[in-house]
Amino acid sequence: MSLLSLNSMKTNIGQYAVLHDVTLEVPEGGVFVLLGRNGAGKTTTLRSIMGLWQPSPGSVLFKGQDITAMHTADIARLDIAFVPENMGVFGGLTVEENLILATAKGRFDPARLKRIYELFPALETFWTKQAWALSGGQKQMLAVARAIIEPRALILIDEPTKGLAPAIVDAMADAFREIAQNTTILLVEQNFEFAKSLGRDMAVIDDGRIAHSGTMADFAADTALQDRLLSLSA
Repeated sequence: MSLLSLNSMKTNIGQYAVLHDVTLEVPEGGVFVLLGRNGAGKTTTLRSIMGLWQPSPGSVLFKGQDITAMHTADIARLDIAFVPENMGVFGGLTVEENLILATAKGRFDPARLKRIYELFPALETFWTKQAWALSGGQKQMLAVARAIIEPRALILIDEPTKGLAPAIVDAMADAFREIAQNTTILLVEQNFEFAKSLGRDMAVIDDGRIAHSGTMADFAADTALQDRLLSLSA
C-alpha cells in the first residue's frame, strides 16, 4: 500500500480549474519528486494534500485513511509536515521560539534537537537570533528543522532551493538524504540537478494532470522525455 494516494483529484481556485485529474501513488521511504513547469500545478497539489485548498471531486488517502475533507490542523497531527515555498518562519521570533512552536508539548526531545544541530549547524549558532535576521539559506534550514522537530511519516517540501547559493543547495541535499532514511519526502523542485540527485521515484505534472511517472533513474536517462515535459534544453 502506498503511503500517500491521490485519486482523480481536482482543485479549483476561484473560477479557475488548476488540477484536472491528478492521480499519484507515493510509496513509503525515500524522496519522491514532483516536477513540472511554472504554473503546472505543483504547489496546488501540495496545498490540496494539506487541506489548504479543498479538492473536489477526488480523494487524498494517507496510510489508507481518507483525509480529503479534513482540516489542515488535523492533517498535520497525522505526522505530515509542510514546508511551503515562502518558508513560513516567524520573523519576530528567535530560532528557538520558532522550533518550540512546532513541538507537540512545547519542549524539545534532546535527541531530535541534537540531530537538527548536526544537520544544520547554523541553527545552533544563531539559536537566540530573530528569524528575520537570518539569511535566505538559514531561513530555509529553520523551515525544514521545524518540519522534523517531531517524528514525521511524510514531509511535503515546496521549492527548497529557490534563490539559494550553490553551497547551501549542496548542504540541503545532504540533509534531505539523511532525513529520507526515516521519513518520506514529497519534494516539489524545479532545479533538476538537485531533484535528480535525491529522487528515487518521480512524476511530472503538466497543465494540472500527471503527464509521466516512474523512477528517477529512468527519467534522468531519457533526455528527449525531459525536454518534452520540462523544456530543460531551453
